[in-house]
Amino acid sequence: MVSIRETHKNDKVCFDRWLDSLRFDANVALKIKSAKEFLNNNLEIYNDDYHEGREIVEILLSLNMDRDTLIAGLLYPYLSEENLQSTVFKENFNETVLNLILGVRQMAAIQDVNTLNEKATSNQVDNLRKMLLSMVEDFRCVIIKLAERISYLRFIKSESRESQLIAANESMNIYAPLANRLGIGQLKWELEDYVFRYQNPIIYKKIAKQLSEKRIIREKYIDSFVLTIKHAIKELDIKAEVMGRPKHIYSIWKKMQKKSLDFDELFDVRAVRIIANKIHDCYAALGVVHTKFKHLPSEFDDYIANPKPNGYQSIHTVILGPEGKTIEIQIRTQEMHEDSELGVAAHWRYKEGTSTNLSKYDEKINWLRKLLSWQDEMADTSEALQDIKSQVFDDRVYVFTPRGDVVDLPIKSTPLDFAYHIHSEVGHRCIGAKVEGRIVPFTYQLQMGEQIDIITKKDATPSRDWLNPSLGFVTSSRARMKIHAWFRKQDREKNISEGKELLEIELSKNQVNLKPILEKVTQKFNVSSYQELCLGIGNGDIRINQILNFISAILNKLSPQEADEELIKKLSPTSENKVKNLNKDAVIIDGVDNLINHLAKCCQPIPGDPIKGFVTKGRGISIHRDDCEQLEELKHHAPERIINTVWSENYKDHYNMFIRVISSDKAGMVKEITHNLSNVKIKVNGVKNKIDFKKDLSIMDFEIEVVDLESLNKVIKKLEQISGVDDVYRLK
Repeated sequence: MVSIRETHKNDKVCFDRWLDSLRFDANVALKIKSAKEFLNNNLEIYNDDYHEGREIVEILLSLNMDRDTLIAGLLYPYLSEENLQSTVFKENFNETVLNLILGVRQMAAIQDVNTLNEKATSNQVDNLRKMLLSMVEDFRCVIIKLAERISYLRFIKSESRESQLIAANESMNIYAPLANRLGIGQLKWELEDYVFRYQNPIIYKKIAKQLSEKRIIREKYIDSFVLTIKHAIKELDIKAEVMGRPKHIYSIWKKMQKKSLDFDELFDVRAVRIIANKIHDCYAALGVVHTKFKHLPSEFDDYIANPKPNGYQSIHTVILGPEGKTIEIQIRTQEMHEDSELGVAAHWRYKEGTSTNLSKYDEKINWLRKLLSWQDEMADTSEALQDIKSQVFDDRVYVFTPRGDVVDLPIKSTPLDFAYHIHSEVGHRCIGAKVEGRIVPFTYQLQMGEQIDIITKKDATPSRDWLNPSLGFVTSSRARMKIHAWFRKQDREKNISEGKELLEIELSKNQVNLKPILEKVTQKFNVSSYQELCLGIGNGDIRINQILNFISAILNKLSPQEADEELIKKLSPTSENKVKNLNKDAVIIDGVDNLINHLAKCCQPIPGDPIKGFVTKGRGISIHRDDCEQLEELKHHAPERIINTVWSENYKDHYNMFIRVISSDKAGMVKEITHNLSNVKIKVNGVKNKIDFKKDLSIMDFEIEVVDLESLNKVIKKLEQISGVDDVYRLK
């Protein structure tokens, strides 16, 4: 469950009493009080509560952060860019506080990781790199940002449902994975629990209630078990502390889902943690536990011997305790415990040159520095963006070279991904691979801890099949980019010739003269000449449809889709402006109750279509077809607002649909089609007909009423059987 802090216990208490309750060092308390007085005196902020800033300070204090970080955390929510640069601010605070707050502001760019698409500009990716650089320069910035997100999630409990969902989705997609990647378990769990509370309020409250109802019985049981283990390890002179472990509602729910168990069947609700002095004490304590109680082998994991990718170390075991009840036990050293809960925050004194063991901290520093250096190797911004996404948010697999060096790759990487990670030439000349001494295919997915040996041949070259995603030869964008670069270099003249031929055919077909607008086209696609434009088409970097659509826009010609929309407007000018509001029983929306929803005009979904919901600003949930082009754009720009949605099984209604019928141009065809629609009891609300004289075809657009996708498909099938009809399809 989410942490309870001093700010929560009494949010009406004055600032000075709150400060005293935290028992700060006198010097630290004085500086924090001065920061509050600065806000009062210089920025006309007279509210004595400062709830958001106080919350951030308490979170940072729990992570053992220093004075400057606490001050930056208190000030951050209330300062604008202009305030930070003012002479008054600089006179009151040192440069470290200023740089920390500026670094947290830069972290707003991290949202781009989850929203940028392949059209990302170099500036957008560069902003992302600046954000990462600020994290490298001073990790305290990311700690403050994560604390600010937790504070924000708490303070929006009285906001609109829409605001809560947007914040929750953003935190689950961005900040919780980042906290996990940096090993800060204490913040990761709290972020996930807040998110779960907003996304699934009913389930959250149900689990919280079940935890609360049985808390006294469970705590009494755990206290008795802890006492038993304490006596047993004391008898063997094992130096360790034994205690109950906090319960995280989101993790409980995930286990219920994963194992298809009810709440009462879970062992996670009864949990104990053993904190030992040294590693050998961990295994000695494990021996005591397994000797006194039967354990479940399927639930045993030794993450001390095999740490998780983010550096997490602990022994996990589940035993059958008194009364046959299952108990989950975690065993770790104090250092492992601090690493698990605090992650990089446990080592923030790195900058101050203390003698703390910094191996894990250095690993994370190196991880971020690698991200920054890789941009220079990328052919374009989309490749850089994909690598950054993979590095920040995806799981990793760690494998070894024959010399024992560790290589960090995206999960599901193949031997070719490994080869290209080592060096471009190793990848180009790769003809085979051995994993743990045995030959494996190129499609083999590498597993944690395996040793890889690449077999090369001097005159070997890459295969084009390696670039086919469906064949599974390479997973990483880095390897794919290097293979693309090799083929571009080898096939330049051939690609120019093929691209030129393709472009000229399409230009001729559409009766377009490129010369007057060539400069605009080359600028749009970031090429220096007509030849480079043809090269881009030939090697697949520029799609011919992109060029044609751009030319069409310049010449003010409607695209086929726009022409369809214009035709529909003429066919039914009134219905185009209507948004069909749905009965609340029509669709089931994941995690949302009593919210207005309506059908999107862009794709006109009907029951039977796979659908998704989009949280609009002030107009409830907009329901789109899963294959809607506009929904794809929304996914790129605001993925946190997309929610799972399905049609209710029992709901029935009538929906207006537009279908296009293409047939031979003969008299009576419209009458015959409308007669067939009448026979299957389909109401026709409008029709528009036009003739393509060159092809001797009739193009008819019908507005009809259907109840679901099945009835629409039956209509289409019925019309396709009419003699002279060439094609029937749905317009939207």
